[in-house]
Amino acid sequence: MLNRLTQSMDFQAQALSLRAERQRLIASNIANADTPGYVARDMNFAQALKEATGVVPVAGQMAVTEPGHIQPTAGARSEAGLAYALNSQTSLDSNTVDMDRERASFAENSVKYEATLRFLNSQIKNVLDAMKGANQG
Repeated sequence: MLNRLTQSMDFQAQALSLRAERQRLIASNIANADTPGYVARDMNFAQALKEATGVVPVAGQMAVTEPGHIQPTAGARSEAGLAYALNSQTSLDSNTVDMDRERASFAENSVKYEATLRFLNSQIKNVLDAMKGANQG
């Protein structure tokens, strides 16, 4: 029973963490919009979420042979898991940041981050309400 309660919250927590990481990437791209030679980075959110939740194996992840082994970062949270954004137009300074794309991505990711946060808060509130009801009975 407890396992089913935490699975949904774990999924939302993973999604929230990945949304925060994507927001950091987009902010970094925007901050470097005038940096000559800067190449914009992004992540495939759907793939990163599948990897984070264990639906698909993480490319480049080491096998854990003992329970105490520390797993190194792999997937979207490592530099190797990030993709380079496609250049929509050429620039003289070789910078690939497209501010229109970055602003749209930032706004979209912000809305989805907020929605994930609200959903997670709602789940936690429901569990707390259920626990309070069980204690009263």
